[in-house]
Amino acid sequence: MKERIVKVADCAVESGEAVIITLGLGSCVACVLYDPVAQAGGLAHILLPSHTLARDRANRAKFPETAVPLLIEQLTKLGAARERLRARLVGGASMFANLIAPGVAMMGERNVMATREALKVARIPLIAEDTGAGYGRSVYLYLPTGRLEVRSVLHGIREL
Repeated sequence: MKERIVKVADCAVESGEAVIITLGLGSCVACVLYDPVAQAGGLAHILLPSHTLARDRANRAKFPETAVPLLIEQLTKLGAARERLRARLVGGASMFANLIAPGVAMMGERNVMATREALKVARIPLIAEDTGAGYGRSVYLYLPTGRLEVRSVLHGIREL
């Protein structure tokens, strides 16, 4: 099976006999889109909740408001149908919660909220998520079936 590794502020789309992997999500969010009929899926490793927080805005995979449309665009080129796409979110952890003043929205939480909003704007249903808490995660998307594994040192392997 072909493996595609997605690094921070990057994305990948595949179909057929492949697995898309991103490792070590902390406050970043993995936005996963999948079309079960086309067996096509994509994953964006989103770094920041808004392009307004970065000087370099050229990388569309870095921000939810540009990463979600980018995934949709690339998946439709692989034969996915927009109306069949379903989303799952992973990550958005509060890795250093004890260092932040109470009541301050942390980067992980902001990433999750912004990605949910981008999916809402794109009219892509969010069917599952494993977000928040204070631990890192890795994600494995198996394209033939759409199975999504969330792995963490503290919590083992969970199917989402």
